[in-house]
Amino acid sequence: MLLNANTTCIIPFYNEGYRVFQVLEVVTQIKNITQVICIDDGSTDNTADLIAENYPTVELIRLPENQGKTDAIRHGVLAALNENILLMDADLQSINKTEVEKAIQAIAQHNLDMVILRRINAPWFVKFDRGDTLLSGERIVKKQDLIKILNEEVNGYQIELAINLYMQRHKRDVRWIPWSATNTYKAEKLGLLEGYKHEFKMFTDIVLYAGLKNIIKQITLFATKEVEVE
Repeated sequence: MLLNANTTCIIPFYNEGYRVFQVLEVVTQIKNITQVICIDDGSTDNTADLIAENYPTVELIRLPENQGKTDAIRHGVLAALNENILLMDADLQSINKTEVEKAIQAIAQHNLDMVILRRINAPWFVKFDRGDTLLSGERIVKKQDLIKILNEEVNGYQIELAINLYMQRHKRDVRWIPWSATNTYKAEKLGLLEGYKHEFKMFTDIVLYAGLKNIIKQITLFATKEVEVE
């Protein structure tokens, strides 16, 4: 086992159904992930019950009402036992176990502050402004940094940009690693109209939080180097 490689995986979810099981099937098989925490963000379906039934080793936190992704992660971090925290979206498809293992290996081997799993199969319009890196929900970050970030005024879908801003402001060593998994877009979950409305709200939420100047700085300067795993 690599030095300082033990990792807690935090997975917030809301009405994800079978999609979260595709994620759990992989992360529960990775030896350096010694703790998996799922946060049910006020779901109205039976996903949480199915997780409890099929994955008894997974720690399950049930929130009484929907609080948003960032608040769900706040609850997960409080229960995290390891310094390395892997944030993982619950709606991923085609997850590659080896890629996750390489990301954990990279942060321990190179003593990095954060590794972002870059979504190399994202559509062109996501890659155009480096959203495949900057907005990737899959990243390994140190618990002490994440606590400081979450103590700030961060809400909803602002968490990825907030982490980036903190890392850039404090000159942390951040690299990316290729990640072939893909997300399920909101249009597939909610229907075309509701999905696009939700995506637009996410976009405006992020821009208003970070500000255009900071977004441009991130696009041009932040996490531009790939980490090599030996």
